Amino acid sequence: MKILMAEDDFTSRKILQIILEKYGDVDIAADGAEAVKAFKYAMAENEPYDFVCLDIMMPKKSGQQTLKEIRKIEKDQGILEGDGAKIIMTTAIDDSNNVMTAFREMADGYLVKPITATAINNKLRELELI
Repeated sequence: MKILMAEDDFTSRKILQIILEKYGDVDIAADGAEAVKAFKYAMAENEPYDFVCLDIMMPKKSGQQTLKEIRKIEKDQGILEGDGAKIIMTTAIDDSNNVMTAFREMADGYLVKPITATAINNKLRELELI
């Protein structure tokens, strides 16, 4: 599985990287702008991501903005809703406004930090990626 993880906090990024490496190759972005750039590059190389994990609160572009741009890139490439990358949002803030915004922008899931290996495993099973 090809995975893109965008997380601005070093410790969270390292923990999530260790968890995700069990499931495939992980590319890391330190902010939303870098994540969009990586996503575009992967699409241009015809090696799209299967799974994307976006922190909601990041510099340059929030996870919500990044999600919106990724879904637009997929749409512009002719990828139908539901056929693109599986994308989950991660955050330390468990509030209904962020959850609803994420799902409106076509997120496939939402996890509240601290994220555990079990939570990731369950989400990947739910999304039928493993």
